[in-house]
Amino acid sequence: MTRLAILLILTMFCLATISTSSKSYQTIQTGNKDNKDTSSKADVVFNNGNIYTVSDKQPKAEAIAVKNGKIIFVGSNQEAKIYINPNTQVIDLKGNTVVPGMTDSHYHLSGVGDREVMLNLEGVASLSDMLAKLKAEVDKTPPGKWIVGRGWIETFWQPPVFPTSEDLDKVSPNNPVFLDRADGHGAIVNSQALKIAGIDKNTANPFGGEIMRDKESAKATGMLLDSAQLLVTKHIPEQTETDKLESLAIGAKRSVELGWCQIQNAGSTYQEIDRLKKLYKENKIKLRVYNAVYGPGIEAGRLLKEGPIMREFGDRFTVRTIKVSFDGALGSKGAALLEPYADHNSSGFLTQKEGDLIPMFNEALKKGIQVETHAIGDRANREILNIYEKCFQTIPNSQRKVVEPRWRIEHAQIVHPTDIPRFAKLGVIPSMQPSHAISDLHFAPRRVGIERLKGAYAWQSFLKTGVVIAAGSDAPVERGEPMIEFYAAVARKDLKGFSGEGWHLEEAVSREDGLKMFTIWAAYAAFEEDIKGSIVIGKLADLTVLSADIMKIPVAEIPKTKCVMTVIGGEVVYKSSLLN
Repeated sequence: MTRLAILLILTMFCLATISTSSKSYQTIQTGNKDNKDTSSKADVVFNNGNIYTVSDKQPKAEAIAVKNGKIIFVGSNQEAKIYINPNTQVIDLKGNTVVPGMTDSHYHLSGVGDREVMLNLEGVASLSDMLAKLKAEVDKTPPGKWIVGRGWIETFWQPPVFPTSEDLDKVSPNNPVFLDRADGHGAIVNSQALKIAGIDKNTANPFGGEIMRDKESAKATGMLLDSAQLLVTKHIPEQTETDKLESLAIGAKRSVELGWCQIQNAGSTYQEIDRLKKLYKENKIKLRVYNAVYGPGIEAGRLLKEGPIMREFGDRFTVRTIKVSFDGALGSKGAALLEPYADHNSSGFLTQKEGDLIPMFNEALKKGIQVETHAIGDRANREILNIYEKCFQTIPNSQRKVVEPRWRIEHAQIVHPTDIPRFAKLGVIPSMQPSHAISDLHFAPRRVGIERLKGAYAWQSFLKTGVVIAAGSDAPVERGEPMIEFYAAVARKDLKGFSGEGWHLEEAVSREDGLKMFTIWAAYAAFEEDIKGSIVIGKLADLTVLSADIMKIPVAEIPKTKCVMTVIGGEVVYKSSLLN
């Protein structure tokens, strides 16, 4: 489906959904003729801003007026004065840059919070560095108690090889240890943990996972991929309910401080949904969350039976999506490839069976439930496109609650070039994380070879087919910072300016498209383009205020840009001292 076709659909959709309002879709999208609604004064006016609206009708502005959490005016400082009365709060933006409230389209909220409270191994530069951090944790932990951490990645180590259980045993002989790789698809455990789980050289690989082994002895090395991790994690004591609530609250707080107004939570349980509802009711989180539940299984079955949760807590919380994981990750060598890895005697693996997915997918189509599927390798992407296509052919429009399902593929990292046009043809949204490209460029060439990089992180190739890209960070796999993600999309170089052989710089996107990936296109991927994603009259007053003009400054300076204010529904939920 082309972007022109999508625009026509959006127009028809919004005309229908706001038929009870005096404003047409054109007014909602770009403002009325004078860009004013003078029927009431504003609760808050933001002025003296360098505002990028992501609206073709009025791309730039200086001021925004807000009433009851929605935008009632976009225009000049002078025009904004008529919305001010003695009760109006006036916020001086001091020339800072404003963009529509940014959305991370692939995020793991509890994981972000957990990273802040558990052993955080993000950024460890070597095996010895990781072991030193583990040793410090062991020194303050009673013997026998589990140590759990996350965030290591061997890509930049010398040599860039996975750690082993024997490495961990050197500093933690008496505490079982489980340390997740940054991508969450691989973990290293020590001998204590292997013993507790009963893993030895005779233990078979579970479906959808791998127990990595020494080539000569067949002894488990301690590296567990995907579902093999469950052999150990089921023995780790659960967090308390208080800890789980705290992780969500901490993750939400960090998110708004970075400038995210919404995150699209890529998988959860109904227990986590209940926790989020509790936090909203207690006014402990302001962040908007578009939530998916895991499938197939109990969680997906419940969503299909009970139906979606739509725009609760002031349009802050929606549950209407099933998240499926279909293969592993490239870094941990579990992504399903059409041909073997260039540096590993395997082609990865699929983690779901087609027969388990199709009945659930067909029911989801009938009931208007969105599906998003994790697929990283070219085989996984081809196979899930095949499955989607079968379902679309099986369930005609007349049997669907929502004619345009807007199903998604999460990551779409390595896609065979012949499969890229199929996304547009099927109306499937690639939900991609730009920072993966600037992290993976340091190992992907040796993982898959130069030839397969033609379809790697192929943003521009996707856009040329007419699809829109919803962009995110996959935090805590990546750092989860909006400016790193925006930079990665437009620069396609790492934070030091490096881009390796065969990395196809032509796949970088323009700044205009990069901004859309985190605003209006992200909103489209959540069926929310009628209420958010651009700064126009009638939409929610969600704003991300930045310390520099990311549309004009040198590309290398973009990652240095900071969020100085986050506004959700007209409320300032974060303000940096830089704006004082």
